[in-house]
Amino acid sequence: MTMFRYDEAIIDRYPNVIGGMILVHGVTNGSTSPELSAAYADEQAATLQRLGKMPLSQVPALAAWRASFRGFGVDPTQYRCAAEALLRRLTKAGSIPNFNTLVDLGNLVSIRYALPIAMVDLRAIPDGTTVRFARGDERFTNLGQSAPEAPAPGEVIFGDDSGLVTARRWCWRQSAESAVRDDTTDILITIEAHHADGRADVGAAMRDLLALLPLNPGVEARSTVLDRANPATPF
Repeated sequence: MTMFRYDEAIIDRYPNVIGGMILVHGVTNGSTSPELSAAYADEQAATLQRLGKMPLSQVPALAAWRASFRGFGVDPTQYRCAAEALLRRLTKAGSIPNFNTLVDLGNLVSIRYALPIAMVDLRAIPDGTTVRFARGDERFTNLGQSAPEAPAPGEVIFGDDSGLVTARRWCWRQSAESAVRDDTTDILITIEAHHADGRADVGAAMRDLLALLPLNPGVEARSTVLDRANPATPF
């Protein structure tokens, strides 16, 4: 049974957190199709037009994530949430390159709503994961590296009972083990928010992802929304 849970201490400090969860057994990953690539390019153009000259720090969803990062002692201009990092790359370079089907789908919806979206390969978390404050003795392997590192004590992480960390600084970066690969078939998708319209935006992002996911025949995705009143879900 895969469990995703917000630790009680996280809920106490961040009572407005909203987490959208989608669990799927049976997706098809691989190279991005021409159709998805075109849709992704269109979304990037629409996002650039929508943002105009607005500083990313003034986007409500990103401003709320910046405040959340400060809440556990991280400078959000040094370590940006995944959505802000993606949008910053888009506004500076004018485009974001394709990676693979699942990553591009997540990024497409992420820039649409300015929300961090993680695509987690379930092989990394067979028993699930918990959003909690780090002790400092856990292990995290960064993408492109082989040697694990330890998170800072008090940092927000996705961590399991064995001490394996699948995301550092909440939604700054996923681990190498949890990143989706071409042969990934089973995934947990997380979409999280802290801002006033977070529930509506998370719900809309979930609907968009469910409509876009490349599901194998006969496969259905399961989804739920977590909050202060419902901080954990067994799938």
